[in-house]
Amino acid sequence: MELTEEINRLKAERQAIIVAHNYQVDDVQEIADYTGDSYFLSKICAKNEAKTIVFCGVRFMAESAKLLSPEKTVLLPEATAGCPMADSMTPEDVIRLKNEHPKAAVVCYINSTVDVKAECDVCCTSSNALKVIHSLKEEEVIFIPDPNLGDYVSKQVPEKKFYFFNGPCVTHSRVSIEEIKKARKLSPGAPIAVHPECPPEVVAAADYVGSTSGIVDFCRNSDAKCIVIGTEMGILYQLKKDCPDKEFRLLTPRLLCVNMKKTSLESVYHALRDNKTQIEINSTAADKARLSLERMLRA
Repeated sequence: MELTEEINRLKAERQAIIVAHNYQVDDVQEIADYTGDSYFLSKICAKNEAKTIVFCGVRFMAESAKLLSPEKTVLLPEATAGCPMADSMTPEDVIRLKNEHPKAAVVCYINSTVDVKAECDVCCTSSNALKVIHSLKEEEVIFIPDPNLGDYVSKQVPEKKFYFFNGPCVTHSRVSIEEIKKARKLSPGAPIAVHPECPPEVVAAADYVGSTSGIVDFCRNSDAKCIVIGTEMGILYQLKKDCPDKEFRLLTPRLLCVNMKKTSLESVYHALRDNKTQIEINSTAADKARLSLERMLRA
């Protein structure tokens, strides 16, 4: 309790807000002013009048917040909280794809570095990827870096031709169709809700597919008393909080992102007390990267 009180004192002193992704540990989600998926938190950070943003998530999320609000102080409590998907692709990879498919628009999942975003036309999240694709005039789309989300979206827009990069989420790509079949036997009648970062065969076998916010909304509105969840286990905190009368079963215990689990109450406290780790974007590509994010929010 004492640590929580000290965090709240420092937060007020610094005119700060704490935002946390749905995959963060329970204590961090509890202390946050806002929790949600990347799209929701991007909008919050862009519009909020706080002078300091403590972003409890991974580096690309904090960088996106800084791009959208360059005048604000953005803190990432754990400096080593990265994202293998974001690190899987370089700007040179994007340039190569653009040279191979010069007529294609480049849509970049927000799970990417600043320099990769700068080479793209528009960013998206799993919440608004389909909306972003529909907003494009081009008939061809380079979708990067996640081929699983790209595959899911492309099947809903058959009139466009898609090109992908092989940079899937290491956590969601672990899920197998065998685990879906096992869940059907262990929880007969329970709907299975999965994230579109899962492999295509898993997505095809699920009852609901959506972002973390989408999964939360699905569970809130479902009449089912037991629901199987196919995304990172951190989401269970919000689900149990919102729906105490329902049972939630994780599709597989392998749905754990070690980077998302690095942030603790102690690291949030130290971030506020010591101004760490402050996000600075010195890339000459910052303006281009910012434009791709702003286009995402306008789509």
